[in-house]
Amino acid sequence: MKNLKHYLAAITAFSLWGTFSLVLKPLHSYASLDILFYRVFSCAIIMTVVTLFFRRLKLKNNLQYFKNLPQNDKRKIVVLNILSSILLTANWFSFIYVMNHISVRATSVAYLVCPIITTILAFFILREKLTKLQWLSVFLSGVGCILLSYSNLLDMVYSSLIGSTYACYLIIQSVNSKFDKFLVLNFHMILAALILLPFFPDYSGKIPTDFTFYFYIEIIAVMYTIVPLLLNLFAMSGIASSKVGMILNINPIIAFILAGTVFHEALSGLQIVSYSIIFIAVIIFNAKEIFGLKRIEAA
Repeated sequence: MKNLKHYLAAITAFSLWGTFSLVLKPLHSYASLDILFYRVFSCAIIMTVVTLFFRRLKLKNNLQYFKNLPQNDKRKIVVLNILSSILLTANWFSFIYVMNHISVRATSVAYLVCPIITTILAFFILREKLTKLQWLSVFLSGVGCILLSYSNLLDMVYSSLIGSTYACYLIIQSVNSKFDKFLVLNFHMILAALILLPFFPDYSGKIPTDFTFYFYIEIIAVMYTIVPLLLNLFAMSGIASSKVGMILNINPIIAFILAGTVFHEALSGLQIVSYSIIFIAVIIFNAKEIFGLKRIEAA
């Protein structure tokens, strides 16, 4: 498979996110904003320490590259990265809130909607080309999401909000291809922390004293934030945004399985059929890479 390491990076990232409920559900008694505050602050501190102690040369080179850019390019990069941080923060808050106060199933649907939005945005904004077979895959994914909306329309509203924020974040990352992935993510984390900092005194609860809270927060910060986001950015440096978006469907499929088997949320036959359709759509979209079919596009 061409660009195998980039595909593996995307698969690993979205597989990790698919199991997010396992570490987030134990924190359901804490407010969504508290989880978000400590998650973002932890990520910003950890990544900044790593940058200052181990990536100073990379930082220096990237700053020099930025200084040499035309003024218009500088302005564009700064604005888009600020927007990226806002979108990432909004995505995390909505995800945590829906996961702990609505349902695990609703968050899994969000990342079924996200690939469709990402693929369409990549087609119109990034001018990525799609074959007829890939458009068929997008259509099947849409059918699966529509079927899911029949069972619970409110879930679809929440899901669309979560999915659209992350889809926009993915598309914007195409402008950061020349910069070190770790530093780009570190920049997003610092900005996200600065966005949330003014709200912390008024909107946070009492400072948690339970060791379990910090234990899970650090796991979330490293294994469910920094690692998968870095893998995601790496994947996008080697394969198209639309393909990364469709591989993202691995996330909700795993989350859907956990919702039924671990958290015992009610799963209807319609939902099972819907997820099966979307799983088939992922296989069709990446058929050329999965099966090595040289003439798949002609078909």
